[in-house]
Amino acid sequence: MHHPPHPLTYRDALQAWLKEDWGTQDWTTAAVPVRPMRGHVVAKSELVLAGLPVALEVFALVDPAIRAVPRAADGQRVPSGTVVLDLEGPSHGILLAERVMLNLLQRLSGTATLTRAFVDALEGTGCRVLDTRKTTPGLKLLEKYAVRCGGGVNHRLTLGDGVLLKENHLAAAGGIRQAVEAARAAAPNLVRIEVEVERLEQLEQCLALDAVDGVLLDNMDLETTRKAVTMRNASGRKMFLEASGNMSLERARPVAETGVDFISVGALTHSATAADLSLRLER
Repeated sequence: MHHPPHPLTYRDALQAWLKEDWGTQDWTTAAVPVRPMRGHVVAKSELVLAGLPVALEVFALVDPAIRAVPRAADGQRVPSGTVVLDLEGPSHGILLAERVMLNLLQRLSGTATLTRAFVDALEGTGCRVLDTRKTTPGLKLLEKYAVRCGGGVNHRLTLGDGVLLKENHLAAAGGIRQAVEAARAAAPNLVRIEVEVERLEQLEQCLALDAVDGVLLDNMDLETTRKAVTMRNASGRKMFLEASGNMSLERARPVAETGVDFISVGALTHSATAADLSLRLER
């Protein structure tokens, strides 16, 4: 079961997006009579669902008289033609909610669908798929939820969830050891520390520092990644290794087979194609 964020965490955003879409008046909807209607949200291609609770919240905000009943569940892979949501209620409310609801459901389902493709590509390797902070401003919480619906793992929801010392942090601190020691002194005890490295000499430095919990291998080729895994294994450290950088579906499995624990994929949230869903009202 996938646990969505509580509506209170995104309700204000939904209200803002509805106001943005409506402007001053929906003259199109105002031109048609208010009448009770039934409708369905339908998948028009095979996809992995994400965002049904968000869709329900959109309808509830627009008109509490709308009755929206899910016919599928987030995280479920559904074939084309599947009815995922039944609707019944005043025509004006359904029409006013339609576009914002579909925009969110399509975008989140697109992320879940792409994530599932990566998860399927890594099946049997023991390697897991991580998202990144390359999210859409305002949608981070929901996009991260969509990644979980697709079977992926969230990296950091916010900067406060962990320490990731990247190239610019290391440069500003004066080196790996200085950055790690400063982070360990400042961060709460339960916060893990990960360091981004581009060369094996940097990985060697990290292996010598007990405070480092994990290492991000940035844009390393397969041979170098294998050497990095060998170095980690030989050290006896339980340090996790994450591979990152231009991760495509074709490249993901060979990278996973090197023995890394995670691959991180920015495309899950910055380049996923929107899934194809539509709302159809009955005549």
